Amino acid sequence: MIVSMTGFASRKGEGAGARWSWDIRSVNGKGLDLRLRLPDGIAGLEQAVRAELGKRVQRGNVSLTLKLTREAGAEALRLNPEVLAAVLTALAGVERAANERGVVLAQTSAAEILAQRGVLDAGGEEEDSAPLLAALMADLPGLLDAFQEMRAAEGTALAEVLAGQVDRIAALAAEARELATARRAQMDETLRENLARVLANAAEADPDRVAQELALIAVKADVTEELDRLDAHVASARAHLAGTGPVGRKLDFLTQEFNREANTLCSKSQNAELTRVGLDLKLVIDQMREQVQNVE
Repeated sequence: MIVSMTGFASRKGEGAGARWSWDIRSVNGKGLDLRLRLPDGIAGLEQAVRAELGKRVQRGNVSLTLKLTREAGAEALRLNPEVLAAVLTALAGVERAANERGVVLAQTSAAEILAQRGVLDAGGEEEDSAPLLAALMADLPGLLDAFQEMRAAEGTALAEVLAGQVDRIAALAAEARELATARRAQMDETLRENLARVLANAAEADPDRVAQELALIAVKADVTEELDRLDAHVASARAHLAGTGPVGRKLDFLTQEFNREANTLCSKSQNAELTRVGLDLKLVIDQMREQVQNVE
């Protein structure tokens, strides 16, 4: 089953004194790149999320965001005496400096002091994060199921496109084989004419050496091996499309091999129609390579 590296899913949940929303999306990538945006203060959350994603996703650039809102009263706030003392000392110093310069400052309210970072702490944060972690991890599979369903749906559409392209490559390879067979008689006649011309103008030419050179020319023009390898690559591509597990890298390698054989076919064709088929092959292979970049 082909799976696309492109996908998106979102989900909302609540529990353990909090509300949250998940957002996950992915695009193609050479390997697995996980980018997580998670709230602080929940011990073990990042490691647990990474582990779950690693079980589901093999390749792609994946971005996951979790937005968390704690319900009122969910956290017990406590005053931090050390930070409060430091803030008040700094405030007194500012007021003294202002008085020395004749500057009148507005009276500072208690709310403004409490708003300073560190004056209020969330009491029992480490102890209370365990129930929230459990609630979040119980909700995460639902998000990943929806995410994988979209990637699988995209993969199904990709598989249809790729199967059609592989069929087109097979059809062009078969056409090239027919043209190569029809070309053989013409090439034999051309070689005989060239041999007769050479022997007529070079009485001292070594017939054995001339025969060897002509045989070498015939071998260099033979495209049977290239067409056989194209057929083998077509069979391999169809097997990968029908198989299971990540096959993106394997299909990418096959497109390179397809292209190699098409290039050789064009260079050895010595025939306008066969060259046309080779160029058509290169076009289809290039289109296939673009699609394969999205396969996990």
